[in-house]
Amino acid sequence: MTSPIETTAPKRTSGGSNRRNNLVLRALIDEMLERVRELNRSGGVWTGDERARAEAELDAIMARVRRVAAQRHAN
Repeated sequence: MTSPIETTAPKRTSGGSNRRNNLVLRALIDEMLERVRELNRSGGVWTGDERARAEAELDAIMARVRRVAAQRHAN
């Protein structure tokens, strides 16, 4: 079964360009989504340390997403 996210058409920006034009940003977002899926599949009860590590990993990916997005808007 396909998720609604996978079947949704790419969004257009005000400039009419496809959101997938920034391949670096798209790759980072894909990495983040894959990691979230992996964490979700692992299920079970997490220790405080496991949860902290997972949150730190996702925070690091999001920081990279923000840097790339900010660079694109600064140019």
